[in-house]
Amino acid sequence: MKFDLTGLSQPTVFVSSSTNRLGRRRWLGLLALTGALTMTLTGTAIAAPAKGGAANLAMVGEPQGLDPMISTADLVGTIMQHVYEPLYTFDANWAIAPMLAESMPVVSKDGLSYSITLRKGVMLHNGRELNAEDAVASLNRWMELSPRGKAVGKEVASLTTKGTHGLELKLKTLYAPLLAQLALPSGMAVIMAKESIAPQLKDFIGTGPYKLKERKPDQYTVLVRHDAYSARKEAPSGYAGRREALLDELRFVPVPNANTRVEGALSGQFHYADLLPVDAIGRVEKAGASVVPIVTKNFGFPYIVFNTKEGVLASQAMRRAVQAASGPGEMLAGGFGDNRFFVVEPNFFPKGTPYYSAAGTELYNQRNPIMGKELAAKAGYTGQPIRIMASRQYEFHYNMALVMAEQLKKAGFKTDLQIVDWATLVQRRNDSKLWDVYFTHSGLFPEPMLSPPQLGDGAPGWWDTAAKKATLAAFNQETNLSKRGPLWGKVQQTVYDEVPFIEVGKFNALSVRSAKLEGYTPSTWPFFWNTGLSK
Repeated sequence: MKFDLTGLSQPTVFVSSSTNRLGRRRWLGLLALTGALTMTLTGTAIAAPAKGGAANLAMVGEPQGLDPMISTADLVGTIMQHVYEPLYTFDANWAIAPMLAESMPVVSKDGLSYSITLRKGVMLHNGRELNAEDAVASLNRWMELSPRGKAVGKEVASLTTKGTHGLELKLKTLYAPLLAQLALPSGMAVIMAKESIAPQLKDFIGTGPYKLKERKPDQYTVLVRHDAYSARKEAPSGYAGRREALLDELRFVPVPNANTRVEGALSGQFHYADLLPVDAIGRVEKAGASVVPIVTKNFGFPYIVFNTKEGVLASQAMRRAVQAASGPGEMLAGGFGDNRFFVVEPNFFPKGTPYYSAAGTELYNQRNPIMGKELAAKAGYTGQPIRIMASRQYEFHYNMALVMAEQLKKAGFKTDLQIVDWATLVQRRNDSKLWDVYFTHSGLFPEPMLSPPQLGDGAPGWWDTAAKKATLAAFNQETNLSKRGPLWGKVQQTVYDEVPFIEVGKFNALSVRSAKLEGYTPSTWPFFWNTGLSK
């Protein structure tokens, strides 16, 4: 059996990215995450994938919408990154690379002005050439609607066009994560046709290698090849470089039941099945050469978001009580079972990286129901139920929620466990009156400001305090890595103190592909350009 092993051959380390004219001094905030090695154990050379055919891709559920700016849900980003493209993206080492931009930006000596030139001849799905007005209109929309975009928008003094293919972005003050924010495929700063976005998104007109053909909610979302696609000339590397639509169609099928995704992949119904229960690995390994398991090390971290706006946990003291009663170690064991798939650790970033810190870690994994009960009593808790929202599409979310509910009951809390489908959870989490806690997860990225979105503005949970603003302002305005790295510890301490969310730990992910799906590159947000089906 062949395996796609991402990151299993060497430890993960962080190194500085190369950013052309930006220079080391101005762009040390972004680090290239290396060690995520993709390989096949057979070592056989593989011919270029064939062109044509349609791939059936089993996703964890139904996207609540297709607007990639409004939603930070991975599912929306996974689908719509094929339709829309950003100015910049990440290569295989998580270094910034240009996509719709012709090259890396020219940055003024004071680090406050970014001049960006668009590639010429890039065609939109409606047959018109992309221009600077599209880029400015799109980025203004992103800064108005996206949680990450709103955070960036506060740092931007102006954004203007410079001729037909140039734009200039001026900052109010130094902002180290700017290009990383523009590159992330979640809550994306995508570039859209300007006529499609006013006053609200009417059509999904982008520049990507695929375009939207049809969406039938709860059945499928179908993308078809964009024949006029303008690919970059560089070799493919991660999300960067040349993209080619080899497949005629991409059929994203919502399959909420994790076991159904497993069965469909093993039977050949699906060419790809995303995020399977880790206990399915034994069955996948025994299935023979027709399927290829994909284990991605350091895929990301599960985290628990708290409603800081209203409800029983709006009080910081109550959140500290829940934090004391909770045991992330037990949650991870309940969520994944096999200890090859999770790591119990309090630091947000691994040892050996510039952002490693032990700040606040004494508050992690306390599992102390007595302390939790005492803190709740001091906070004035009178038995209100804590509404815990989770989805079974991600089986580990559900299992961890079960464990947390029991931990809180031991500390005298009443709990109301609400199990809903993922699309419903994503919709409900925007309404502060409907929940107190919800379970989710994120990829692990080299730039701290990329995730979770609660570090931005307006994300569910609505964390907004003086301490948050102060620590993040100091962190984001420092572009010297040797000084910026230690400043992360103050941010991490604030998260532990104010408990807007709990980072549960780290986990490895299991997905599976058909052996017929050739050229697939394992990634945080699965992509299917440069991927074909054997005849």
